[in-house]
Amino acid sequence: MGSLIGHVVPGFNIFILGLWHIFNHIKLHAANPKTYISSPWFPTSRIKYVELYLIMIGCSMSIAMELFIGPRRHQPLDPDGTIPSNHLHNFEHSNISFSFFMYAFLSIVLDKLAPPAQHGLTNLLLAVAFGQELLLFHLHSSDHMGVEGQYHWLLQIAIFISLSTTLLGISHPKNFLNIFVRSASIMIQGGWMVIMGYMLWTPSLIPKGCFINLEKAHKVVRCHGEEALERAKSLATIQFSWFLVGTTTFIVTLYLIMIKLYHKQIECQYSLTNFVSGEDENTMTSRL
Repeated sequence: MGSLIGHVVPGFNIFILGLWHIFNHIKLHAANPKTYISSPWFPTSRIKYVELYLIMIGCSMSIAMELFIGPRRHQPLDPDGTIPSNHLHNFEHSNISFSFFMYAFLSIVLDKLAPPAQHGLTNLLLAVAFGQELLLFHLHSSDHMGVEGQYHWLLQIAIFISLSTTLLGISHPKNFLNIFVRSASIMIQGGWMVIMGYMLWTPSLIPKGCFINLEKAHKVVRCHGEEALERAKSLATIQFSWFLVGTTTFIVTLYLIMIKLYHKQIECQYSLTNFVSGEDENTMTSRL
């Protein structure tokens, strides 16, 4: 994951997943606001588990890249079978991917078996995956004090919100705002990873007074002095602030547009139903 592509590709996929959830939750809530119940994942008409299948495929590819394709010897271990320090982050990233793989796999199992606690257990599995993600990013073996560490710290805010709202979803499955915030936080996670990829591994975007340095086969942003470092970290915080405002504006606008469209659609269907019912009544009356 420690590269431009390693952040942009999974980040874009996570962003699309969050957008997919927002779209479906708004659609469900607009159609049935009184009987709405949140869902951790959404089936499709042609392939029911396509969302979960895609998560499993994406996680499998991520694990393969981290442990077998990316390393120079195509395996992450030293000759004596131990994990070298320059591959610790590969195991951390692959553990995150494995957690989400197991969430998707066990969600399919739960849906097929349909136990009484299916909804709560599925949310619990997702919460464990988010918890693993938060733990491993918080205790990441990469630099905590530098520019990359600042980007990771800001990412943890979105992960914490995803974790908290998922846990709340176990006891409050009908709370639309809770699940709306969770979906938005997933979008923010993905979008921020894309921004991280470009800002940390594109030489022309590196903050003034900083540079890309190769350390333990891993490219890291370093700065000339404390002042340049603090400036770079402040710029990262400002970027996150702008991104947060922009994303919030986008999803609220999307909500208002979709609510308006679906309300019109529901009103048209209701009017058509009444019209057909009225025609049937008139036909029955004329026959009598």
